[in-house]
Amino acid sequence: MRSSALYKFWVENDYFDAETKKELLSIKDNPKEIEERFYKDLEFGTGGLRGIIGAGTNRINIYTVRKASQGLADYIKSLGLQDRGIAIAYDSRYKSPEFALEAAKVFAGNGIKAFLFDELRPTPELSFTVRHLNAAAGVVITASHNPKEYNGYKVYGEDGGQLPVEASNKVISYINKIEDITQVKVMEKDEAIEKGLLRIIGKEIDDEYISKLKTLSANPELAAEIGKTFKIVYTPLHGAGNKPVRRILDEIGFKNVLVVKEQELPDSEFSTVKSPNPEEREAFELAIELAKKENVDLIIGTDPDCDRVGIVVRNKEGEYVPLTGNQTGCLLLEYILSQKKQRGELPENGFVVKTIVTTELARAITDAYNVELVEVLTGFKFIGEKIKQLDEFGDKKYLFGFEESYGYLAGTFARDKDAVVASMLIAEMAAYYKSRGLTLYEGLMELLEKYGYTLEGITSFTLKGKDGVEKIKSAMKNLRENRVVKFGEYEAVAVRDYLTSERYEVATGAKEKLTLVESDVLYYELKDKAWFCIRPSGTEPKIKIYYGVTEKSMDAAKEKLKHLQDNVLSVIEPLLKD
Repeated sequence: MRSSALYKFWVENDYFDAETKKELLSIKDNPKEIEERFYKDLEFGTGGLRGIIGAGTNRINIYTVRKASQGLADYIKSLGLQDRGIAIAYDSRYKSPEFALEAAKVFAGNGIKAFLFDELRPTPELSFTVRHLNAAAGVVITASHNPKEYNGYKVYGEDGGQLPVEASNKVISYINKIEDITQVKVMEKDEAIEKGLLRIIGKEIDDEYISKLKTLSANPELAAEIGKTFKIVYTPLHGAGNKPVRRILDEIGFKNVLVVKEQELPDSEFSTVKSPNPEEREAFELAIELAKKENVDLIIGTDPDCDRVGIVVRNKEGEYVPLTGNQTGCLLLEYILSQKKQRGELPENGFVVKTIVTTELARAITDAYNVELVEVLTGFKFIGEKIKQLDEFGDKKYLFGFEESYGYLAGTFARDKDAVVASMLIAEMAAYYKSRGLTLYEGLMELLEKYGYTLEGITSFTLKGKDGVEKIKSAMKNLRENRVVKFGEYEAVAVRDYLTSERYEVATGAKEKLTLVESDVLYYELKDKAWFCIRPSGTEPKIKIYYGVTEKSMDAAKEKLKHLQDNVLSVIEPLLKD
């Protein structure tokens, strides 16, 4: 049996350290736990590795990190790019510095120079660094906003974007060729530095990164003027945003940025929050306390690797309310396009990118400015790919891209969502509305009144372990094979199946080809500007359902959204319990 044999190998082989063996020996009488840790290898998906920290082949540890790094090194050598090196960054998670160093030691062991940051840095800065250093690839050790027990290994291509599917598959093939994990090539740190195969980087990259991002300011004069008195509360949630976000806000003129002291410094335990996720209001409790005390209108929070940002604003009643990723994204979109138009800088060939599960309000905004809206599958790497395809190698101009899960990108210096530049633009945007006598909340209401009251929702089901994965697969198979199109009172007008790459109309059966890459996603188009989409997560044992509605008032939109969710879940939930 695979699990017991591998368990025995890890416990008995001298290659594995004492800490690893001690952890494994503690579960020697727990066959279910042994099975869970060894029944498969931790999967290298399209974004890299992500898993629970611990000993075993189905966990992230120095040995699975080494194996992934060897596969990446073999891939880079197959391209003949080994002389350009690989950049490495990491966040504040448990074992992040250790995993980053292990990756560097493997690259050095394979004769590939590693550029390793001297301390934690934002994921988008790594993306920028790959491009800036003309490196062959990049790696970030992070699990983004996942709970504390997780870590990950995220891979970037030479363009600074997350590794595309085809390249990921090639890396996977090289990883799968490694039959003996103990044979991975590793060079010790001191030797790697001595041989010039490990270079520690830091401030010089920071300065270039911040300098470039500041050129993306949409209204620097206004930011400098209002920023002198405008107060902001910021929390890095114990992560990598602390220094760069505070720096960029200060340098564009915001001199009253109050930091949540309890969440300022790196903390692998994320001890002040249940989850370091700026999508959740709970993460902002300490920030809201400070904002109330200091009478502040805007709260900004970034996740551990500083690629996502959430904001909390004051409504008309003076209550602090979080905005959704869709709402913040649309406010930013309107702000960027309006400022460019006002300055006469809105290009005729401009385009904006959003994912298929991101709000349709974006379409109304881009239509109003006569700007092309490009849709991609869920995952910011697809936005990065469109920048490369349409802007870098095409004849169009990238203006902005965002996804509902709190990821935004202005500019093309980085090719992944960037909470540093987004924080700068959010602060500027708040200053813009302040100059008009409005809060950001009132700015949102103005936006909805102008384009339609659009609301979105999301339901997530986490089904842990091997059984959970099977239930998710079974539910998706059931929906497809039985052509389920009726969900309570709602019946789909058309269904987009991104796995079979076809859209079919329910009434006529007419089909058309979808052009996006294959993905296990079902999207249901409903009447009256309503929709929902169901997809398994690519990074967690989750299945997610997204919903969207548009109505003539906020109350009507809220009622319709609730009704839609209830009807959809009446069909989906039983499928996940079978």
